[in-house]
Amino acid sequence: MAKKKYWQSFTELNDTEAHQKLAQNEFREDLPFEVADDKNFSKAPASRRDFLKYLGFSTAAAMAAASCETPVKKAIPYLNKPQDLVPGVADYYATTFVSGGEAVSVVAKVRDGRPIKLEGNSLSSITKGSTSARVQAAVLDLYDTARLRTPMMSSGDKKTAIGIDAADKEIGAALASAGPVVLLTSTITSPTTKQVAAEFLAKYPGSRHVQFDAVSYSAMLLANEATYGKRAIPSYHFDNAKVIVSLGADFLGTWLSPVEFARQYASGRKISEKNPDMSKHFQFESMLTLTGANSDERYTHRPSETGAVAAALLAAVQGQAVSGVGGANLAKGIKAAADALVANKGKALVVCGSNNVNVQVIVNAINEAVGANGTTINWASPLQSFQGIDSEMEALVADMEGGRVGALLLYGVNPAYEYYNAERFKKALKGLKLSVSFNERMDETTELCKYIVPSHHFLESWGDAEPKAGYYSLMQPTINPLFQTRQFQDSLLKWSGNPNTYESIFRTTWTNRLGSLDNFNKALQDGVVEAAASVSGAPFNGSAVAAAVSAVAGMVKNSKVEVVVYQKVSIGDGKQANNPWLQELPDPITKATWDNYAMVSPQFAKDELKIDISNAREADRYEVYTEKPLMKFTINKKEIELPVLIVPGMQANTIAIAVGYGRSEKVGRAANGVGKNAYPLLSYNGTTVDWSSADVSFTKSEAKFKIAQTQTHSSYEGRHEVIKEVTIDEFKKNPKVIMEERAAELKAYGFPDTYEKDGTLYPIYDRPGIKWGMSIDLNSCIGCGACSVACTAENNVPVVGKNEVLRFHEMHWMRIDRYFSGNVHDSDGVQTIFQPMLCQHCDNAPCENVCPVAATNHSSEGLNQMTYNRCIGTRYCANNCPYKVRRFNWLDYTGADSFPDNQLKEGVGALNDVVFAMNDDLTRMVLNPDVTVRSRGVIEKCSFCVQRTQEGKLKAKKENRPLEDKDVKTACQQACPTDAIVFGNANNPDSELSQVRKNNAMRTFYSLEQIHVLPNVSYLTKVRNTHVLAAHAVHHGEEKHEEKKEGAAAEKH
Repeated sequence: MAKKKYWQSFTELNDTEAHQKLAQNEFREDLPFEVADDKNFSKAPASRRDFLKYLGFSTAAAMAAASCETPVKKAIPYLNKPQDLVPGVADYYATTFVSGGEAVSVVAKVRDGRPIKLEGNSLSSITKGSTSARVQAAVLDLYDTARLRTPMMSSGDKKTAIGIDAADKEIGAALASAGPVVLLTSTITSPTTKQVAAEFLAKYPGSRHVQFDAVSYSAMLLANEATYGKRAIPSYHFDNAKVIVSLGADFLGTWLSPVEFARQYASGRKISEKNPDMSKHFQFESMLTLTGANSDERYTHRPSETGAVAAALLAAVQGQAVSGVGGANLAKGIKAAADALVANKGKALVVCGSNNVNVQVIVNAINEAVGANGTTINWASPLQSFQGIDSEMEALVADMEGGRVGALLLYGVNPAYEYYNAERFKKALKGLKLSVSFNERMDETTELCKYIVPSHHFLESWGDAEPKAGYYSLMQPTINPLFQTRQFQDSLLKWSGNPNTYESIFRTTWTNRLGSLDNFNKALQDGVVEAAASVSGAPFNGSAVAAAVSAVAGMVKNSKVEVVVYQKVSIGDGKQANNPWLQELPDPITKATWDNYAMVSPQFAKDELKIDISNAREADRYEVYTEKPLMKFTINKKEIELPVLIVPGMQANTIAIAVGYGRSEKVGRAANGVGKNAYPLLSYNGTTVDWSSADVSFTKSEAKFKIAQTQTHSSYEGRHEVIKEVTIDEFKKNPKVIMEERAAELKAYGFPDTYEKDGTLYPIYDRPGIKWGMSIDLNSCIGCGACSVACTAENNVPVVGKNEVLRFHEMHWMRIDRYFSGNVHDSDGVQTIFQPMLCQHCDNAPCENVCPVAATNHSSEGLNQMTYNRCIGTRYCANNCPYKVRRFNWLDYTGADSFPDNQLKEGVGALNDVVFAMNDDLTRMVLNPDVTVRSRGVIEKCSFCVQRTQEGKLKAKKENRPLEDKDVKTACQQACPTDAIVFGNANNPDSELSQVRKNNAMRTFYSLEQIHVLPNVSYLTKVRNTHVLAAHAVHHGEEKHEEKKEGAAAEKH
């Protein structure tokens, strides 16, 4: 099998001198050695840890350190302990994550009355226990210091607190005299909430309910109404599809129901040696999305060509020639996709991310032609989410301007930020007699409203959701309301004159529906009520197809550049922009944190920025330094200035900009000052909102802007064999191809028979009993980052802020390494692979034998464990770790030290305000009491969730039975939407881990296996369903050059 060149950055691609120096420099800060005499100890400009280091742990240093006394902290116990609360024992409550129309069934872990972790509900047939990064981070929103704490009213230009009774009296009187009332919300999936809203609106003649979604799927709704007679979105079954074609739909990242789709998609990508078959995925898009990065074959085009690509694909599946698209390679890809679709009729699926009705009509015609209707597209249970129609929002704003709306009540929407013409909306809002916001925070719309009656967080609420027709997810409070808030539905009931509470209506409705109180309690405990699964199609009306094909022919533009506006996997539409966990999560593609930016192609950079990333010197100048070029863009007559990031896989004439940033300072300390608002760049075409445009001009600025990217922070100094991949054809032809490659690499160490003892001077230890290990399937991992956020939530991983990320000080225990391969200038040919990287818990761990105080050592169960109170911060272990997974607390990020000078507020190394927000007493309620909160000067890293392994062992012991797989799941494993991670006892031949390694022995490999540290994390080789892997371009270097570098690296180490 031919070797490929993998690279995370352009400097690594070119193997520049700067990259080599960066790889060798483990820590970017120099220690302050200028102080050398005893007289100046107290004046040394160093931390206490560095103070110990450069003194060489002398007696004087020990005495000086001993003179510091930790301030006393007192714990206050319950005077009267609640009966249902057992200290140290968690309770679990099924509930529902709801945000902007999205609903995911979850289980909340509650410790001592505090929700501290969210997991997927395994009883949900939609998500099957899966979550996303945003779902995992939602628990932190509960403890957000920016949440509104009491009802408020406008008093001039200020907001003043008002009692709830006074608010009810004033708002009730205003509603009675205001005139027509409009309830403006995001999509409501709750049937009981719809019932309450209908009763409220019935009291006020001429009133109506308008649903507005920040990210619109209006075109799909209208196209389905035209072709299927239903203004709805069907369910999609990616698990039933052998061929998947996506036209710009990022269904693994942000499109419709990514948690559900990721699980389905991965089920078709898992292969075994007995059954080496998998689905085939074609992606046609303008920018590199998470879904495109996981595709088998990917083809790029201008955003304005989406309709032409859809029309050409329809013609091809109907047996006609491909025409109307630019580029021979794109036409070739359309023909290949069409042939695959036709060959797999009834097992094929085409999805599209366009918000153009004509494009979606054509996509419906393609699906009808390939037999998707009733097989991979299911009309028996249409989606209930994202029901907003763009034209209805336009009509509302026009009615507000025309005086035809007296009162506007807003819940879960923020049109003063999310609406493309926000200034128009703001002006119309000011002219209303009454405006009331139920939103949880002082967002851009809420601060303009006359009254604010903040609603509960979903973890404080009762309710239900119907993400699909017939599939219900119930919601119950997991904590008493933290503030003087009131559930949105209770406010509507109060103002409609209904004396009942929403809780009583919710209970009565569901008790009657289920037949008894016992059935209701069981449903509340399970969290879901679901109908029997069924799949059916709908009659197709093709009368609109010909007109749609004609309409899209005129959509193609020939402008110099075009722009596409998108959602990030982490921030989404911006509703969770004040969540530090999501802001600090590196973007899967760019590996950037804390900002949005303009993604451009290498060709655009060369032509317009005069940066040739194939040139070593220019690559260094661009990438080694954090300052990125700034450009001012004028898009649809709106100006925005953004830093530019060069991204392989971008179509040459396309710029991509993310929404969700540029928030008001009142939204919160994490969102304040982060990025620019891209919603004004959108436009309305008379029917729907356009998320792309060819009306683009730009100028280069002389200024620069720092972007905190993590892609260059962890390098292997030229070592290869970090990841492996193979084509499906190669694997079928020779299933032993990976094993043979490993054998050739490790032949000198007696692989496989005597590899463990021949490749090391370490003694061979017999480890009976439990030996924990992990297997990660690179075929299943999509790089979404859910595992990383789950790890942060479970293990109290600190947020460090942008300034510290810029200094290489990010603290994530689980990072997702993103590798490119192929010709960087070929947007179609660049391939991407993701690899979760965590502590490998090596049997011959090189970190253990360099620690001078035995702070890191090996447990009897195979864990590489940390003893935090022993650690003196030498960082020798981090320097000696080949995987670069150890993290050092350079400052007191968590407030655990009690020494104020360990949190720098100014000067070099000053912490961002978000770190202090995370140290607030309210925010600290999210901390897991089972995991030590680390202080400044200690190393931390993945522990294999040792607190969970201990809990599982204790549970098995109490039940007098052996430990089982179900007893222990790590946080990353439980959160993963694709089941890519398997954890268990490697010594138990019946464990799932042992079975995975046994049944996939030919695909199994260990990262950096040649250095013989014997890691306990194994990987399953990535298999692509394509004939060839990315081309090995000339400038990547020859295989002999790679071997030479590897030899030099081995010699050096």
